[in-house]
Amino acid sequence: MLRAIELSRKNMQAGAGGPFGAVIVKDDKIIGEGWNKVTSTNDPTAHAEVVAIRNACENAKNFSLEGAEIYTSCEPCPMCLAAIYWARIDKIFYANTRKDAADIEFDDDFLYQEIPKEIALRKVPMIQCGHDEALAVFKEWQAKLDRIQY
Repeated sequence: MLRAIELSRKNMQAGAGGPFGAVIVKDDKIIGEGWNKVTSTNDPTAHAEVVAIRNACENAKNFSLEGAEIYTSCEPCPMCLAAIYWARIDKIFYANTRKDAADIEFDDDFLYQEIPKEIALRKVPMIQCGHDEALAVFKEWQAKLDRIQY
């Protein structure tokens, strides 16, 4: 955890992005590190946890981080939490809470409230289109003999 906090401070002070850091550990070894790079890379998905997951997967040469733990300087936002689940990380350790983040104007509460809403009630309109064509691709995937399940 101290390494995640160190990354958050060092890279925030260097102007890389917000005050967030993350470290992924497997078998008592750091396999990935990340810090917030949103403003330095103009990438709204470049949160510390996502950057650390990308780094760990590259190092592990695997899309699954099963058996790993993540140490993050703040409770993950909904996007990062989903990425952690998709990466199959076993355990999350966090320092600051989402309330602590909200207190310094990083308020993820809006997203936490949007997710459980019915699609028609969300702030950003979602309109389904091209369903038949997209469903055909799903059916091709289902029949594909050499697909890699994930």
